[in-house]
Amino acid sequence: MTRPGPPRRWDPLRPLDVLAAFWSTAAVVNSGAAAAYRTLFLTLRRLVVGRRLAVRLADGDLVLTITEFDSRLDLRGLAVGQLNDVRLEATDLTWNGLRFDTATAVLHNVHVRASVPPALVAAPVEVTLELPAPVLDELFRWAAPRLSGEIGPDGIARISLVRRKGSGHVEVETHIDGSTLWITPRAIVRRRRWALPENTPGYGVRLPELPRGLQLTDVDLGPGVVKLTGTLPQWRMDVPSARLEDVIGQLSAVGRPLSLIWPTRG
Repeated sequence: MTRPGPPRRWDPLRPLDVLAAFWSTAAVVNSGAAAAYRTLFLTLRRLVVGRRLAVRLADGDLVLTITEFDSRLDLRGLAVGQLNDVRLEATDLTWNGLRFDTATAVLHNVHVRASVPPALVAAPVEVTLELPAPVLDELFRWAAPRLSGEIGPDGIARISLVRRKGSGHVEVETHIDGSTLWITPRAIVRRRRWALPENTPGYGVRLPELPRGLQLTDVDLGPGVVKLTGTLPQWRMDVPSARLEDVIGQLSAVGRPLSLIWPTRG
């Protein structure tokens, strides 16, 4: 009688074998595929949350700390590659020299599309970025060099002349209309405050084109922060099993940066 061999150690990459078989016979709906998706998602979450990651993307280098990676997983949906909504949150980000305090992305209707290679698809994607308040001054240096902007502890944006900063300022409100940032004066302050009429015309600043079709939908000013919100109609990323296995392998090596060049579509 042959003795049974030693029990196999748990391998976080083993669910990829199940998924590879599932992707090649996408018409089959089974609990094994659901369990494999769930295990893979939980493994990725365990490996990335709380980690400082350096990621090399096709359109720039991104460094960030992942603080949240979550989804309300449903086994029936997972059996057909449906992950529902996925929420990602990161802090202390830098991308191509730009710094962001916090970024949040909500990927709606995330699902695996049975194509060759398989693809991870979400539509739409809502992105929120929090930038340090001094970025407002940098915006005016680019759009209107004669003006200087700042946000006070009360969350009110104030604009003044660069050469006459001590002579008074204008309180303004901001909103996004398409690809234009509108800055509307609300009061003039010089020793005392004079409120301006509601129909005071605003000043439009044409925003640069954002990558991958991202459209800004809102700008919100708060104490020490500028919050930008945008929407991406659709996001797609090819996920061949070999590439996914390579990424998980890199993430498993604690202390090493993740070097990822992963082409995306949409």
